[in-house]
Amino acid sequence: MSAYDTIVIGGGPGGYVAAIRAAQLGQKIAVVERDKAGGRCLNYACIPAKTVLHTAEVYAEVAADGAELGIKATGVAIDWKAVQARREKVSTTLEGGVTMLWKKNKIDFLAGEASLAGAGKVKVAGSGKPETHEAKAIILATGSVPMPIPGIEFSERVIDTWGAWSLPKLPKALVVAGAGASGSEIASAYARMGVKVTLVEMLGQLLPAEDPDMARVVERQFKADGIELMLETKVEGVKETKTGVTVKAGDKDVKADHLVIAGGRRPDTDALGLDAAGVKTEENGTVIVDDHQRTSAEGVYAIGDLVRGPALAHKASLEGEIAVETAAGAETHPINLNLVPGATFCHPQVASVGLTEAQAREAGHEVKVGKFKLGGAGASVVYDDRAGLVKIVGDAAYGEILGAHIVGNIACDMISELVDVIALEGGYPELARIIHPHPTMSEAVLDAARAVEGSAIHA
Repeated sequence: MSAYDTIVIGGGPGGYVAAIRAAQLGQKIAVVERDKAGGRCLNYACIPAKTVLHTAEVYAEVAADGAELGIKATGVAIDWKAVQARREKVSTTLEGGVTMLWKKNKIDFLAGEASLAGAGKVKVAGSGKPETHEAKAIILATGSVPMPIPGIEFSERVIDTWGAWSLPKLPKALVVAGAGASGSEIASAYARMGVKVTLVEMLGQLLPAEDPDMARVVERQFKADGIELMLETKVEGVKETKTGVTVKAGDKDVKADHLVIAGGRRPDTDALGLDAAGVKTEENGTVIVDDHQRTSAEGVYAIGDLVRGPALAHKASLEGEIAVETAAGAETHPINLNLVPGATFCHPQVASVGLTEAQAREAGHEVKVGKFKLGGAGASVVYDDRAGLVKIVGDAAYGEILGAHIVGNIACDMISELVDVIALEGGYPELARIIHPHPTMSEAVLDAARAVEGSAIHA
Protein backbone atom coordinates (compact mmCIF):
# COMPACT_ATOMS: atom_id res chain seq x y z
CA MET A 1 0.00 0.00 0.00
CA SER A 2 1.26 3.45 -0.98
CA ALA A 3 0.32 6.50 1.06
CA TYR A 4 -0.41 9.87 -0.53
CA ASP A 5 -1.64 13.23 0.60
CA THR A 6 -4.17 13.28 -2.27
CA ILE A 7 -5.35 10.75 -4.82
CA VAL A 8 -7.17 12.13 -7.85
CA ILE A 9 -9.46 9.68 -9.65
CA GLY A 10 -9.65 10.77 -13.29
CA GLY A 11 -7.03 12.44 -15.45
CA GLY A 12 -9.17 14.85 -17.44
CA PRO A 13 -9.09 18.67 -17.33
CA GLY A 14 -10.44 18.68 -13.79
CA GLY A 15 -8.29 15.85 -12.47
CA TYR A 16 -4.95 16.65 -14.03
CA VAL A 17 -5.19 20.32 -13.04
CA ALA A 18 -6.16 19.33 -9.49
CA ALA A 19 -3.15 17.04 -9.27
CA ILE A 20 -0.71 19.70 -10.47
CA ARG A 21 -2.13 22.32 -8.11
CA ALA A 22 -1.84 19.89 -5.18
CA ALA A 23 1.76 19.18 -6.11
CA GLN A 24 2.45 22.92 -6.14
CA LEU A 25 1.23 22.95 -2.54
CA GLY A 26 3.93 20.46 -1.66
CA GLN A 27 1.77 17.35 -1.50
CA LYS A 28 2.51 13.79 -2.54
CA ILE A 29 0.02 13.05 -5.32
CA ALA A 30 -1.25 10.20 -7.46
CA VAL A 31 -3.66 10.27 -10.39
CA VAL A 32 -5.66 7.17 -11.26
CA GLU A 33 -6.76 6.99 -14.90
CA ARG A 34 -8.07 3.91 -16.69
CA ASP A 35 -7.37 5.30 -20.15
CA LYS A 36 -5.16 8.14 -21.38
CA ALA A 37 -3.75 11.21 -19.69
CA GLY A 38 -6.05 14.13 -20.36
CA GLY A 39 -9.22 12.06 -20.08
CA ARG A 40 -12.20 12.24 -22.40
CA CYS A 41 -11.98 15.97 -23.08
CA LEU A 42 -8.51 15.78 -24.53
CA ASN A 43 -8.78 12.42 -26.26
CA TYR A 44 -12.44 11.96 -27.23
CA ALA A 45 -14.42 15.18 -26.88
CA CYS A 46 -13.35 18.83 -26.70
CA ILE A 47 -9.99 18.69 -28.44
CA PRO A 48 -10.91 16.24 -31.24
CA ALA A 49 -14.07 18.26 -31.90
CA LYS A 50 -12.24 21.55 -32.22
CA THR A 51 -9.55 19.98 -34.39
CA VAL A 52 -12.10 18.75 -36.95
CA LEU A 53 -14.05 22.00 -36.70
CA HIS A 54 -10.87 23.91 -37.58
CA THR A 55 -10.46 21.82 -40.73
CA ALA A 56 -14.08 22.56 -41.66
CA GLU A 57 -13.49 26.28 -41.17
CA VAL A 58 -10.37 26.36 -43.34
CA TYR A 59 -11.99 24.25 -46.04
CA ALA A 60 -15.12 26.40 -46.20
CA GLU A 61 -13.03 29.58 -46.23
CA VAL A 62 -11.02 28.44 -49.22
CA ALA A 63 -13.66 26.48 -51.14
CA ALA A 64 -16.57 28.88 -50.70
CA ASP A 65 -15.03 32.29 -50.06
CA GLY A 66 -11.54 32.04 -51.52
CA ALA A 67 -12.29 33.94 -54.71
CA GLU A 68 -13.66 36.93 -52.82
CA LEU A 69 -10.53 36.94 -50.67
CA GLY A 70 -8.35 36.94 -53.75
CA ILE A 71 -7.36 33.28 -53.51
CA LYS A 72 -7.67 31.16 -56.63
CA ALA A 73 -7.99 27.50 -55.68
CA THR A 74 -9.00 24.54 -57.80
CA GLY A 75 -9.57 20.95 -56.82
CA VAL A 76 -10.07 21.77 -53.14
CA ALA A 77 -11.27 18.65 -51.35
CA ILE A 78 -11.42 17.02 -47.94
CA ASP A 79 -8.81 14.32 -47.35
CA TRP A 80 -10.64 12.52 -44.55
CA LYS A 81 -7.78 10.18 -43.77
CA ALA A 82 -5.50 13.17 -43.25
CA VAL A 83 -8.14 14.94 -41.14
CA GLN A 84 -8.35 11.96 -38.82
CA ALA A 85 -4.57 11.59 -38.71
CA ARG A 86 -4.23 15.22 -37.61
CA ARG A 87 -6.98 14.76 -35.01
CA GLU A 88 -5.05 11.85 -33.51
CA LYS A 89 -1.76 13.77 -33.66
CA VAL A 90 -3.22 16.78 -31.85
CA SER A 91 -4.62 14.65 -29.04
CA THR A 92 -1.45 12.58 -28.77
CA THR A 93 0.66 15.74 -28.57
CA LEU A 94 -1.47 17.19 -25.79
CA GLU A 95 -1.66 13.86 -23.98
CA GLY A 96 2.13 13.83 -23.94
CA GLY A 97 2.07 17.35 -22.54
CA VAL A 98 -0.11 16.29 -19.61
CA THR A 99 2.14 13.30 -18.89
CA MET A 100 5.16 15.57 -18.97
CA LEU A 101 3.54 17.94 -16.48
CA TRP A 102 2.79 15.05 -14.13
CA LYS A 103 6.39 13.91 -14.30
CA LYS A 104 7.67 17.46 -13.83
CA ASN A 105 5.55 17.78 -10.68
CA LYS A 106 6.50 14.28 -9.42
CA ILE A 107 2.92 13.00 -9.66
CA ASP A 108 2.43 9.24 -9.78
CA PHE A 109 0.27 7.96 -12.65
CA LEU A 110 -1.65 4.85 -11.57
CA ALA A 111 -3.17 3.14 -14.60
CA GLY A 112 -6.41 1.31 -13.87
CA GLU A 113 -10.02 1.45 -12.67
CA ALA A 114 -10.45 3.10 -9.27
CA SER A 115 -13.05 2.50 -6.59
CA LEU A 116 -13.50 3.89 -3.11
CA ALA A 117 -12.52 1.37 -0.43
CA GLY A 118 -13.51 3.45 2.59
CA ALA A 119 -11.47 5.16 5.30
CA GLY A 120 -9.35 7.13 2.84
CA LYS A 121 -8.48 4.12 0.70
CA VAL A 122 -8.67 3.72 -3.08
CA LYS A 123 -8.59 0.35 -4.82
CA VAL A 124 -6.99 0.35 -8.27
CA ALA A 125 -7.66 -2.57 -10.62
CA GLY A 126 -5.10 -2.44 -13.41
CA SER A 127 -3.47 -5.03 -15.64
CA GLY A 128 -2.10 -6.97 -12.68
CA LYS A 129 -3.31 -7.70 -9.17
CA PRO A 130 -5.55 -4.95 -7.71
CA GLU A 131 -3.72 -2.58 -5.38
CA THR A 132 -5.02 -0.45 -2.54
CA HIS A 133 -3.63 3.00 -1.78
CA GLU A 134 -4.50 5.45 0.95
CA ALA A 135 -4.74 9.22 1.03
CA LYS A 136 -5.79 12.02 3.29
CA ALA A 137 -7.96 13.41 0.49
CA ILE A 138 -9.59 11.83 -2.56
CA ILE A 139 -10.77 13.89 -5.53
CA LEU A 140 -13.43 12.32 -7.76
CA ALA A 141 -12.99 13.63 -11.32
CA THR A 142 -14.32 10.86 -13.57
CA GLY A 143 -16.46 13.03 -15.84
CA SER A 144 -19.54 11.86 -17.69
CA VAL A 145 -20.71 9.35 -20.27
CA PRO A 146 -23.26 9.71 -23.10
CA MET A 147 -26.84 8.59 -22.71
CA PRO A 148 -28.82 7.07 -25.58
CA ILE A 149 -32.34 8.12 -26.49
CA PRO A 150 -34.92 6.02 -24.60
CA GLY A 151 -35.70 3.00 -26.77
CA ILE A 152 -32.69 3.57 -29.05
CA GLU A 153 -29.33 2.02 -28.17
CA PHE A 154 -25.88 2.88 -29.48
CA SER A 155 -24.61 0.64 -32.28
CA GLU A 156 -22.38 0.73 -35.34
CA ARG A 157 -24.82 3.09 -37.07
CA VAL A 158 -26.22 4.87 -34.00
CA ILE A 159 -23.25 6.69 -32.53
CA ASP A 160 -22.34 9.16 -29.80
CA THR A 161 -20.34 12.37 -30.24
CA TRP A 162 -16.97 10.61 -30.15
CA GLY A 163 -18.24 8.22 -32.81
CA ALA A 164 -19.11 11.24 -34.93
CA TRP A 165 -15.68 12.86 -34.64
CA SER A 166 -13.83 9.59 -35.31
CA LEU A 167 -15.79 8.15 -38.27
CA PRO A 168 -13.54 6.00 -40.47
CA LYS A 169 -14.78 7.72 -43.63
CA LEU A 170 -16.51 10.98 -44.46
CA PRO A 171 -20.27 10.28 -44.58
CA LYS A 172 -22.64 11.54 -47.22
CA ALA A 173 -25.47 12.23 -44.77
CA LEU A 174 -25.95 12.48 -41.00
CA VAL A 175 -28.90 12.90 -38.69
CA VAL A 176 -27.90 14.61 -35.45
CA ALA A 177 -30.28 14.34 -32.48
CA GLY A 178 -29.83 17.25 -30.11
CA ALA A 179 -29.12 20.87 -31.07
CA GLY A 180 -27.24 21.87 -27.95
CA ALA A 181 -23.55 22.71 -28.03
CA SER A 182 -22.27 19.26 -29.01
CA GLY A 183 -24.90 18.58 -31.64
CA SER A 184 -24.56 22.02 -33.17
CA GLU A 185 -20.78 21.66 -33.42
CA ILE A 186 -21.12 18.31 -35.19
CA ALA A 187 -23.79 19.61 -37.55
CA SER A 188 -21.78 22.74 -38.37
CA ALA A 189 -18.52 20.91 -39.02
CA TYR A 190 -19.95 18.24 -41.29
CA ALA A 191 -22.24 20.58 -43.21
CA ARG A 192 -19.31 22.86 -44.00
CA MET A 193 -17.43 19.84 -45.35
CA GLY A 194 -20.25 19.05 -47.79
CA VAL A 195 -22.20 16.45 -45.78
CA LYS A 196 -26.00 16.56 -45.84
CA VAL A 197 -26.98 17.19 -42.22
CA THR A 198 -30.37 17.01 -40.55
CA LEU A 199 -30.38 18.48 -37.04
CA VAL A 200 -33.27 17.41 -34.82
CA GLU A 201 -34.18 19.21 -31.59
CA MET A 202 -37.15 18.46 -29.35
CA LEU A 203 -37.30 22.03 -28.01
CA GLY A 204 -38.34 25.07 -30.00
CA GLN A 205 -34.92 26.72 -30.29
CA LEU A 206 -31.53 25.85 -31.68
CA LEU A 207 -28.99 26.03 -28.81
CA PRO A 208 -31.76 26.03 -26.18
CA ALA A 209 -29.51 27.25 -23.36
CA GLU A 210 -28.51 30.42 -25.23
CA ASP A 211 -30.23 33.78 -25.60
CA PRO A 212 -32.77 33.62 -28.47
CA ASP A 213 -31.10 36.55 -30.25
CA MET A 214 -27.89 34.52 -30.51
CA ALA A 215 -29.72 31.38 -31.63
CA ARG A 216 -31.41 33.25 -34.49
CA VAL A 217 -28.07 34.34 -35.93
CA VAL A 218 -26.76 30.76 -35.81
CA GLU A 219 -29.96 29.41 -37.33
CA ARG A 220 -29.61 31.70 -40.35
CA GLN A 221 -26.05 30.51 -40.92
CA PHE A 222 -26.99 26.86 -40.46
CA LYS A 223 -29.66 27.19 -43.13
CA ALA A 224 -27.19 28.94 -45.43
CA ASP A 225 -24.82 26.00 -44.88
CA GLY A 226 -27.57 23.60 -46.00
CA ILE A 227 -28.46 22.14 -42.59
CA GLU A 228 -32.06 20.97 -42.34
CA LEU A 229 -33.21 22.06 -38.91
CA MET A 230 -36.18 20.23 -37.36
CA LEU A 231 -37.24 22.00 -34.16
CA GLU A 232 -39.92 20.80 -31.75
CA THR A 233 -39.31 17.34 -33.15
CA LYS A 234 -38.38 14.09 -31.43
CA VAL A 235 -36.43 11.16 -32.81
CA GLU A 236 -39.04 8.44 -32.44
CA GLY A 237 -37.11 5.48 -33.79
CA VAL A 238 -34.46 4.21 -36.19
CA LYS A 239 -34.13 1.34 -38.63
CA GLU A 240 -30.59 0.18 -39.31
CA THR A 241 -29.06 -1.54 -42.28
CA LYS A 242 -25.46 -2.43 -43.13
CA THR A 243 -25.10 0.78 -45.09
CA GLY A 244 -27.14 3.32 -43.16
CA VAL A 245 -30.16 4.28 -41.10
CA THR A 246 -33.69 5.53 -41.59
CA VAL A 247 -34.56 7.85 -38.74
CA LYS A 248 -38.16 8.58 -37.81
CA ALA A 249 -38.13 12.23 -36.76
CA GLY A 250 -41.62 13.49 -36.03
CA ASP A 251 -43.71 12.53 -39.04
CA LYS A 252 -40.70 12.25 -41.38
CA ASP A 253 -38.38 9.40 -42.29
CA VAL A 254 -34.85 10.66 -42.88
CA LYS A 255 -32.18 8.48 -44.47
CA ALA A 256 -28.53 8.90 -43.53
CA ASP A 257 -25.28 7.04 -43.03
CA HIS A 258 -25.48 7.45 -39.24
CA LEU A 259 -27.67 8.77 -36.45
CA VAL A 260 -25.60 10.80 -34.00
CA ILE A 261 -27.07 11.10 -30.50
CA ALA A 262 -25.76 14.34 -29.04
CA GLY A 263 -28.19 14.79 -26.18
CA GLY A 264 -27.80 14.07 -22.52
CA ARG A 265 -24.89 12.79 -20.47
CA ARG A 266 -24.74 11.34 -16.97
CA PRO A 267 -22.02 11.28 -14.30
CA ASP A 268 -19.56 8.41 -14.75
CA THR A 269 -19.77 6.92 -11.26
CA ASP A 270 -20.63 3.25 -11.84
CA ALA A 271 -17.22 1.93 -10.85
CA LEU A 272 -16.59 4.27 -7.91
CA GLY A 273 -18.72 2.54 -5.27
CA LEU A 274 -20.24 5.76 -4.01
CA ASP A 275 -22.99 4.21 -1.88
CA ALA A 276 -20.62 1.96 0.03
CA ALA A 277 -18.32 4.91 0.67
CA GLY A 278 -21.16 7.10 1.94
CA VAL A 279 -21.08 9.59 -0.92
CA LYS A 280 -24.59 10.96 -1.43
CA THR A 281 -26.01 11.80 -4.86
CA GLU A 282 -29.03 13.58 -6.32
CA GLU A 283 -31.75 11.63 -8.12
CA ASN A 284 -30.11 12.38 -11.47
CA GLY A 285 -26.83 10.86 -10.28
CA THR A 286 -24.86 14.05 -9.66
CA VAL A 287 -22.71 14.00 -6.54
CA ILE A 288 -23.83 16.39 -3.80
CA VAL A 289 -21.07 18.82 -2.79
CA ASP A 290 -20.74 21.96 -0.72
CA ASP A 291 -19.20 25.24 -1.88
CA HIS A 292 -15.70 23.80 -1.53
CA GLN A 293 -16.42 20.58 -3.44
CA ARG A 294 -16.66 18.42 -0.29
CA THR A 295 -18.97 15.41 -0.52
CA SER A 296 -20.90 13.80 2.33
CA ALA A 297 -17.98 11.41 2.93
CA GLU A 298 -15.08 12.65 5.04
CA GLY A 299 -12.03 13.49 2.93
CA VAL A 300 -13.78 12.86 -0.41
CA TYR A 301 -14.28 15.69 -2.92
CA ALA A 302 -16.00 15.75 -6.32
CA ILE A 303 -15.65 18.08 -9.31
CA GLY A 304 -16.57 18.62 -12.95
CA ASP A 305 -19.33 16.72 -14.69
CA LEU A 306 -19.98 14.76 -11.49
CA VAL A 307 -21.46 17.78 -9.71
CA ARG A 308 -23.93 20.64 -10.17
CA GLY A 309 -23.44 23.28 -12.82
CA PRO A 310 -22.55 23.14 -16.51
CA ALA A 311 -20.49 20.20 -17.77
CA LEU A 312 -17.55 22.24 -19.05
CA ALA A 313 -13.82 21.56 -18.89
CA HIS A 314 -12.87 25.02 -17.64
CA LYS A 315 -15.35 24.73 -14.77
CA ALA A 316 -13.89 21.36 -13.80
CA SER A 317 -10.36 22.77 -13.76
CA LEU A 318 -11.21 25.53 -11.30
CA GLU A 319 -13.23 23.15 -9.12
CA GLY A 320 -10.22 20.85 -9.03
CA GLU A 321 -8.04 23.65 -7.73
CA ILE A 322 -10.64 24.61 -5.11
CA ALA A 323 -10.93 21.00 -3.93
CA VAL A 324 -7.21 20.41 -3.42
CA GLU A 325 -6.67 23.83 -1.87
CA THR A 326 -9.46 23.11 0.60
CA ALA A 327 -8.02 19.68 1.37
CA ALA A 328 -4.56 21.17 1.92
CA GLY A 329 -5.88 23.94 4.19
CA ALA A 330 -4.83 26.65 1.74
CA GLU A 331 -6.81 29.85 1.27
CA THR A 332 -9.34 29.48 -1.54
CA HIS A 333 -12.70 30.72 -2.75
CA PRO A 334 -15.78 28.80 -3.97
CA ILE A 335 -16.56 28.79 -7.66
CA ASN A 336 -19.15 31.30 -8.84
CA LEU A 337 -21.29 29.23 -11.21
CA ASN A 338 -22.81 32.43 -12.62
CA LEU A 339 -19.37 33.31 -14.01
CA VAL A 340 -18.75 30.07 -15.88
CA PRO A 341 -18.73 31.07 -19.56
CA GLY A 342 -20.47 28.90 -22.12
CA ALA A 343 -18.63 28.31 -25.38
CA THR A 344 -19.97 26.61 -28.51
CA PHE A 345 -17.54 26.29 -31.43
CA CYS A 346 -19.98 25.91 -34.30
CA HIS A 347 -19.93 28.46 -37.12
CA PRO A 348 -20.56 31.13 -36.03
CA GLN A 349 -19.36 30.58 -32.49
CA VAL A 350 -21.61 31.35 -29.54
CA ALA A 351 -20.37 32.39 -26.11
CA SER A 352 -22.18 33.66 -23.05
CA VAL A 353 -21.93 34.37 -19.35
CA GLY A 354 -24.60 35.15 -16.78
CA LEU A 355 -28.29 35.63 -17.42
CA THR A 356 -30.21 35.83 -20.66
CA GLU A 357 -32.54 38.80 -21.08
CA ALA A 358 -35.55 36.63 -20.27
CA GLN A 359 -33.90 35.19 -17.16
CA ALA A 360 -32.97 38.65 -15.92
CA ARG A 361 -36.54 39.88 -16.29
CA GLU A 362 -37.92 36.76 -14.62
CA ALA A 363 -35.56 37.40 -11.70
CA GLY A 364 -37.16 40.81 -11.19
CA HIS A 365 -34.36 43.06 -12.42
CA GLU A 366 -35.01 46.41 -14.06
CA VAL A 367 -33.35 45.43 -17.31
CA LYS A 368 -31.56 47.56 -19.87
CA VAL A 369 -30.17 45.88 -22.98
CA GLY A 370 -27.43 46.94 -25.33
CA LYS A 371 -27.06 45.25 -28.72
CA PHE A 372 -24.38 45.86 -31.29
CA LYS A 373 -24.04 44.09 -34.61
CA LEU A 374 -20.52 42.99 -35.41
CA GLY A 375 -20.89 44.57 -38.84
CA GLY A 376 -20.53 47.98 -37.19
CA ALA A 377 -16.94 47.23 -36.20
CA GLY A 378 -14.35 48.02 -38.85
CA ALA A 379 -12.52 44.75 -38.21
CA SER A 380 -15.63 42.77 -39.11
CA VAL A 381 -15.33 43.83 -42.75
CA VAL A 382 -11.66 42.89 -42.82
CA TYR A 383 -12.25 39.47 -41.27
CA ASP A 384 -15.61 38.75 -42.93
CA ASP A 385 -17.47 38.53 -39.63
CA ARG A 386 -20.36 40.91 -40.12
CA ALA A 387 -23.40 38.77 -39.28
CA GLY A 388 -22.76 38.39 -35.56
CA LEU A 389 -23.96 40.24 -32.51
CA VAL A 390 -22.90 41.32 -29.02
CA LYS A 391 -25.66 41.67 -26.44
CA ILE A 392 -25.24 43.01 -22.92
CA VAL A 393 -28.01 42.55 -20.36
CA GLY A 394 -27.68 45.24 -17.71
CA ASP A 395 -29.33 46.28 -14.47
CA ALA A 396 -30.70 49.80 -14.86
CA ALA A 397 -30.47 50.64 -11.17
CA TYR A 398 -26.79 49.89 -10.56
CA GLY A 399 -25.16 49.57 -13.98
CA GLU A 400 -24.37 45.93 -13.28
CA ILE A 401 -23.78 43.51 -16.15
CA LEU A 402 -26.22 40.67 -15.52
CA GLY A 403 -25.35 38.73 -18.66
CA ALA A 404 -23.36 38.97 -21.86
CA HIS A 405 -23.85 37.09 -25.11
CA ILE A 406 -21.77 37.01 -28.29
CA VAL A 407 -22.19 35.30 -31.63
CA GLY A 408 -19.43 35.58 -34.22
CA ASN A 409 -16.37 33.89 -35.66
CA ILE A 410 -14.26 34.36 -32.50
CA ALA A 411 -17.00 34.75 -29.88
CA CYS A 412 -15.40 32.18 -27.56
CA ASP A 413 -12.27 34.34 -27.32
CA MET A 414 -14.21 37.58 -26.97
CA ILE A 415 -16.33 36.46 -24.00
CA SER A 416 -13.39 36.45 -21.57
CA GLU A 417 -13.38 40.23 -21.38
CA LEU A 418 -16.99 40.24 -20.21
CA VAL A 419 -16.29 37.54 -17.61
CA ASP A 420 -13.38 39.63 -16.30
CA VAL A 421 -15.41 42.83 -16.03
CA ILE A 422 -18.22 41.09 -14.15
CA ALA A 423 -15.81 39.26 -11.84
CA LEU A 424 -14.05 42.50 -10.97
CA GLU A 425 -17.45 44.14 -10.27
CA GLY A 426 -17.31 46.52 -13.18
CA GLY A 427 -20.49 47.52 -14.95
CA TYR A 428 -21.48 48.56 -18.45
CA PRO A 429 -20.67 52.24 -17.71
CA GLU A 430 -17.08 51.26 -16.87
CA LEU A 431 -16.80 48.93 -19.84
CA ALA A 432 -17.99 51.73 -22.11
CA ARG A 433 -14.89 53.77 -21.11
CA ILE A 434 -12.27 51.05 -21.48
CA ILE A 435 -10.01 51.64 -24.49
CA HIS A 436 -10.06 48.78 -27.03
CA PRO A 437 -7.41 48.37 -29.73
CA HIS A 438 -8.35 49.23 -33.30
CA PRO A 439 -9.10 47.51 -35.57
CA THR A 440 -10.23 44.46 -33.60
CA MET A 441 -13.45 42.56 -33.07
CA SER A 442 -13.26 43.53 -29.39
CA GLU A 443 -14.47 47.01 -30.36
CA ALA A 444 -17.91 45.46 -30.80
CA VAL A 445 -17.92 44.77 -27.05
CA LEU A 446 -17.13 48.43 -26.41
CA ASP A 447 -20.02 49.65 -28.55
CA ALA A 448 -22.39 47.06 -27.04
CA ALA A 449 -21.63 48.51 -23.60
CA ARG A 450 -22.29 51.99 -24.94
CA ALA A 451 -25.49 50.76 -26.58
CA VAL A 452 -27.03 50.00 -23.17
CA GLU A 453 -27.32 53.75 -22.68
CA GLY A 454 -28.02 54.43 -26.36
CA SER A 455 -24.60 55.90 -27.11
CA ALA A 456 -23.00 53.35 -29.43
CA ILE A 457 -20.78 55.23 -31.86
CA HIS A 458 -20.92 52.84 -34.82
CA ALA A 459 -24.54 51.68 -34.60
